[in-house]
Amino acid sequence: PGAVYLAAALAGHSQKGLPAFGIYGQDVQESDDTNIPADVAEKILRFARCGLAAASMKGTSYLAMGGTSMGIAGSIVDHDFFQKYFGIRVESIDLSEFVRRMERGIYDQKEYEKALKWVKENCPEGVDYNPKKRSRKQKDKEWEGSIKMALIARDLMIGNPALEKMGYIEESRGHNALVGGFQGQRNWTDHFPNGDFPEAILNTSFDWNGIRQPFMVATENDSLNGISMLMGNLLTGTAQLFADVRTYWSRDAVEKATGHQLQGTAKNGILHLTNSGPSALDWTGEATQNGKPALKPFWELTPKDAAAMLNATKWCASITEYFPGGGWSSDFLTKGEMPVTMCRINLVDGLGPVLQIAEGHAVNLPEEVHDILDQRTNPSWPTTWFAPRLTGQAPFESVYSVMNNWGANHGAICYGHIGADLITLASMLRIPVDMHNVETTNIFRPSAWSRFGALEPQGADYRACENYGPLYK
Repeated sequence: PGAVYLAAALAGHSQKGLPAFGIYGQDVQESDDTNIPADVAEKILRFARCGLAAASMKGTSYLAMGGTSMGIAGSIVDHDFFQKYFGIRVESIDLSEFVRRMERGIYDQKEYEKALKWVKENCPEGVDYNPKKRSRKQKDKEWEGSIKMALIARDLMIGNPALEKMGYIEESRGHNALVGGFQGQRNWTDHFPNGDFPEAILNTSFDWNGIRQPFMVATENDSLNGISMLMGNLLTGTAQLFADVRTYWSRDAVEKATGHQLQGTAKNGILHLTNSGPSALDWTGEATQNGKPALKPFWELTPKDAAAMLNATKWCASITEYFPGGGWSSDFLTKGEMPVTMCRINLVDGLGPVLQIAEGHAVNLPEEVHDILDQRTNPSWPTTWFAPRLTGQAPFESVYSVMNNWGANHGAICYGHIGADLITLASMLRIPVDMHNVETTNIFRPSAWSRFGALEPQGADYRACENYGPLYK
């Protein structure tokens, strides 16, 4: 009776070096009470979600389409990291494979025609901000290339039986990639359409074939952001947002630039999350739950939701200064007041991987305020205004501090407050968490973690992860 058996079992597992999760309810129950208390149910479901996420990754691949973008060292793909911590192998293809398939027609021709018709009907063009406009003929050619790139990237990731019927047996197999990344800049984008449309449409929960599971494709082949996106997707089933953590706007700076005083959720300052256009259209926030903007898992999405997202999105001709080869950037503004979680895995020499987490909300700004601030970066790109939840303790004592402590130029953003799930999943994968704003009562890790320092849980997390090492070492 009581906790004796549980405590004995957990002690044995700790002694044998086998980290185990223990669930001990807060209240004593009668022996004939078959109800599962809420606190116990929450931990059971959290363990199940995270366990399934970890198991789903094993035996799959990360497909690196190209090399390191623009020499960004933080985006270098580390093969050993993926294999040891996730059971994911890294497979790589040179971007010349896209050229080969585009020039030789190694894609489903019928689907291409279907996709092209769908794009013409559903993807309206936005403002062309280039001083020198590209011709209509050139823009049409860029649409055609962008659609072919999307088809080819998908086929490379998961294969396509249609290619086998065309005689391309090897190409039809794909790479069993659960996540991938496209290099783009600059070797590709100086000559060919950029990867924004392929990335955006693949990351979205629908395309010309209807509603489907979103892919996880990282722009600039940022594999660490890609795996962070995958973690959020496996925990929620929703499309993920790839974005630059680009600018911190303080209350004073916003007022100086626009005359507007930030209020409500945004009162302490905001982060501008934007990138050149690879964002999933789900992040328009046009789907609703209980009458409020939301992102739905793909199995709950409706054709009406998809139509609303398309209507809220414009496709702007890429800025030639950035992308001499042309292409198209998705342009939309995320609806505010949605709960969101930003995360990112970083690799640190001598330490290994660390995960950072920031829960908060997407926020609304007056249209004229958004327009002024958006012009400071690029108005042809999608924008999400993000206000992390502050706790009064470093690094969440201010929005500036969150920005200043963020470990890279990119962030993976997921709908909902999933920080507690991410912490549990990270402990399963033996990845310590260096910053988060999750309530301590919601943190659920293996019981052995307390033996590494119950008085300082963050330090204990680092020591436990170092002691046990990667899951697949």
